[in-house]
Amino acid sequence: MTGDLFKRLYTALSPEPNPALSPAFRARQTQLPTLWLLGKTGAGKSSLIRALTGDSAVEIGNGFRPCTRTAAGYDFPAARPVLRFLDTRGLGEAGYDPAEDIRACQGRSHALLALVRADDPEQGALLKALADIRRQGGIGQLLAVHTGLGLVGDPRQRGQAVARHQQLLEQAWGQPLSRVELDLPAQGEAFGLEALLAQLADVLPIARQLLEHRQHRDREQHNFALLRRELLWYAGAAGACDALPAVGLVAVPGIQGKLLHSLAAHYGLEWDRRRFAEFAAALGGGFALHYLSRLGVRQLIKFIPVYGQTLGATTAAAMSFATTYALGRAACKYLYHLSRGEEVVAGDIRASFDQAMQDIRSTAEHETHRH
Repeated sequence: MTGDLFKRLYTALSPEPNPALSPAFRARQTQLPTLWLLGKTGAGKSSLIRALTGDSAVEIGNGFRPCTRTAAGYDFPAARPVLRFLDTRGLGEAGYDPAEDIRACQGRSHALLALVRADDPEQGALLKALADIRRQGGIGQLLAVHTGLGLVGDPRQRGQAVARHQQLLEQAWGQPLSRVELDLPAQGEAFGLEALLAQLADVLPIARQLLEHRQHRDREQHNFALLRRELLWYAGAAGACDALPAVGLVAVPGIQGKLLHSLAAHYGLEWDRRRFAEFAAALGGGFALHYLSRLGVRQLIKFIPVYGQTLGATTAAAMSFATTYALGRAACKYLYHLSRGEEVVAGDIRASFDQAMQDIRSTAEHETHRH
């Protein structure tokens, strides 16, 4: 890597004050992937959000912000949100007309979870709401979530209740639906949460990236899992601003630079030229040239009439999303070993970058193509 090339890369990824970054972060806030929960009172909406996020304080009025008179949104995590939950008032309540909530939530949601409790045979309000949503269009992804399995003691009756509810939901929606059976008791072990996360990978891929509850092979992976939400937030911001002509050329490296400095602080370290040079070298001799050339090409493509404002912009946004995430993943591995005084193996750092690009590709494409 030549001195000039390294200087250009270091300058690009140094988070100097940049007025373009604040609009980029605000743009991401308006584009958060949103999971809409719909069901009767007691169907388990708040319990489901608590189970997915691990936030035991989740209740309407605690972390939720009104989006209509009777519906509220919950941004997760609170400081740098990556995912939004929409929770509507329980369907079927006396005097409640959900039409306003349906119109409002439908326009800002990307996937819908229809929750139905196994021991509740009366689901007319939910079925009517689903039929209205289907007729109005706009929501393409719906997952049927059958809750309260433990409330029906007899296994045969439980199976019959779930099958009947599933049939009614599919009739209201007009097509077959994927389903999950879930039990979230106040005491005891949850059932079906991993199956739900697997289904979320299809309806809203970033939810799987953010919420998955898997075991980690070693301490480094555990540390990375704690920082994954922050990586996703920065990646989303990079993708959001890169969808605009010219903005990404300056803002994306600035966002990535802020990410690297923030990650270093988590490990009790600071970025400097020597440390940055070691990290860049670990990523491979051609990384700097590849990074700078691809960034410039992506911005030029966005100026091509028609193509640049559609496919070119979304392709650039997806690449910036993925590159930001992968850069952060590689930095986590580098910083972990550095903080422990361990040898940094260049091949491992590059491999972590390549693997992260592969893991995040479909999520990046989904996130940037839906705007």
